[in-house]
Formats: sequence, structure tokens, C-alpha cells
Amino acid sequence: MQTVRHFLLALQYFTRIPITGRLAEWAGYHPAQLPKALAHLPGVGLLLGLCSAAVLCLALWLLPPLSQASAVAMVAALLATACTLLLTGAFHEDGLADLADGLGGAYQPARALEIMKDSRIGAFGAITMVMALLGKVALIAACLQVLEAGETTHSLARASALLIAGQVFSRLAPLLITAYLPHVGDTAQSKSKPIAAQFPARAWWVVGSWLLLTLLLLYWLAPSMAWGWGLLAALAGGAVIAWRLHVRLHGFTGDGLGAAQQIGELFFYLAMLGSLPGLAGVAT
Repeated sequence: MQTVRHFLLALQYFTRIPITGRLAEWAGYHPAQLPKALAHLPGVGLLLGLCSAAVLCLALWLLPPLSQASAVAMVAALLATACTLLLTGAFHEDGLADLADGLGGAYQPARALEIMKDSRIGAFGAITMVMALLGKVALIAACLQVLEAGETTHSLARASALLIAGQVFSRLAPLLITAYLPHVGDTAQSKSKPIAAQFPARAWWVVGSWLLLTLLLLYWLAPSMAWGWGLLAALAGGAVIAWRLHVRLHGFTGDGLGAAQQIGELFFYLAMLGSLPGLAGVAT
């Protein structure tokens, strides 16, 4: 039951999914529970991926076939992405924009952190967020088109698995960042300091359990897809952000964790797109 409580707390923290009333009272809240709730971040990604995949399947069922209009893939990818934005309240996208403003607007760590705390979005943040969202929609749409062009009988299952994996794999790098980088910034007012403090070693078993469950689901839906390369790419994207956080800020903030998730997700879709032509057997 404690595991369920921690998962509900993670949903409250990382999404806009309503956990209210008696359910919220039963879950309870205490700052000491937040590091344990962080271990359920991949589980939150799994739920988000399932919801996004459901929207994608519904869109592809209602819209004309992909073979009749190339724009259908873009519309379906846009709706699936909008689903995750609504469920998370653009939580991670906002972190990416704030980090871009901070690193782009100042070289000194203290000044960069001050800019990141400003609720207003600047040019660096706006450009980065728009490019990230456009890139995500375009990559998902391209994957859909390649799967359809390959005339595979299970293209819809593979497309659903792609969205699920992207949400789960991209949420592993933020966990590693909290384990290996110190927290910086205004610790008194920071929302990320309590959830990253004293991440227990036993919590990695929870992370591993969510990852194993996801892999079983992925290999059931699409056993021939290159999930290993996608996982490595997502971690590589998060590593890029971790490197910049270490060099520029000498530690991480909540915005940095959100940025790691977003860049990891983009790297994942890019790697999977590169692996799809060989799978689908598209003739040139």
C-alpha cells in the first residue's frame, strides 16, 4: 500500500491528473515521502504513454488512412503530443524553456539561476520550446509514415509502443541526474530540492520494476523494434543536459530535470526513426 501511495504522490507532483477527496487523504503527504515518489517517475511516464497512445489510435481510426493524406500523420502526432501536454500541464516543457533562458541569458551561475526563477519566458526559452515541440511532432509523424509505408500488419501497435517507450525512457535520465549531481539554487523555495533529497538506494528497485514492466509491454507489442538503441539515445540526450548543468551551474535544478526529459525524448524518437527503415523494409 505504501508503494501505491508513493505512486499517487508522484502523479500529484508530476501531472495534472486529479488525485482529490478521500483518495488524496488516503495517499497522505509528507516531505519525507517525496524522494520515494520520485522512483515512480517511469511509472508516471508509462501512464502518460498509454494515454497518448490511446489518443493516437483514436485519431488514426477517425481520420482518413495515412496512405491517402500525408498530413494525417502530422495531425495524429499533434493530438498525441497535446494529450501529454494537457496531462502534465507542460511541466517539463516549462523547465526546458526556463533552462534555455538561464543558460542563454547569462554566463555566471548565480545570474543564470536568477533568470530561471523568473516566471516570464524570454527569447531563448520561447525558441527552444517551440523547436522542441515541433521536433517532437515531426519525428512522431515521420515514424508513423515509415511504419505505414512498410505495410506492416501491426503498425498501430508499434506506433503505440513508440509513444509508451518515449515517455518512460526519457524519464530515466532525470533520476540519474539527481543521484550524481548536487542540487543548486534557492533551496528554501525550490520545489525540486525536497523530492531529490536523500534518494534511497532501495528506490532503484522500484525504477527497475517499472522499466522491466515497460520492456515486457514493448516486446509484446513490437518485439522487432530496436528498443535498446532508443533507450541508449534517451540516456544520451539526458547526459547532454547533465553535462551542461555540471559545467554551467555546477549542479541541477528542477528546470534542468525537465529539460533532460524533453531532450531525452527527442533523442529517443530520432534514434527510433533511424532504426525503422530497416524494420519496415521500405523499398526505394
